[in-house]
Amino acid sequence: MSKRDLKKYLTDLKKVQLEEQILELYEKFRAVKTYYDFVFNPKEETLVKDCKIKISNEYFPQRTGSKIRRPKMRRSLAQNYIKHFIQLGVDPFLIGDVMLYAIEIAQTFSSERAVKQEVFYKSMFSSFKQAVIFMIANGTLNEFKPRIVSISDETIKQGWFNKQEFEALVERFEY
Repeated sequence: MSKRDLKKYLTDLKKVQLEEQILELYEKFRAVKTYYDFVFNPKEETLVKDCKIKISNEYFPQRTGSKIRRPKMRRSLAQNYIKHFIQLGVDPFLIGDVMLYAIEIAQTFSSERAVKQEVFYKSMFSSFKQAVIFMIANGTLNEFKPRIVSISDETIKQGWFNKQEFEALVERFEY
């Protein structure tokens, strides 16, 4: 069904019928419930705080009793949160903050433990590039410039094999 057909269908419905359909969607589909819950009670700061805790647990898991959990280091967790926040319409500044936080926590982890997987460094650059592009598109780059430069500097300090890619990206917008 096209958007135009949907509009025509919706205009033909009575108000009560439309309310019933929206309530049914709300009950049936979790995404619709999540959307309406966010629209009427955004609590963006709480969402971001919870997200950051989960991202940090990917690299620095909390102990459960005497059991020591291994870090999973999944970039996909942060990416899923970012995608979800974009869909909900969370403030672009907060999304940018989460994007950079995910890279910064990974850098903190790699400063404490040697990471041998090359894919880790490639995925961090991919996240970095996506963050910069997102910030340029949303006009928040200037607010995040110090953190972006700091991330690039940290790749040099830690000797990441792809540190030149980070530097080159920063140099594009720095001058």
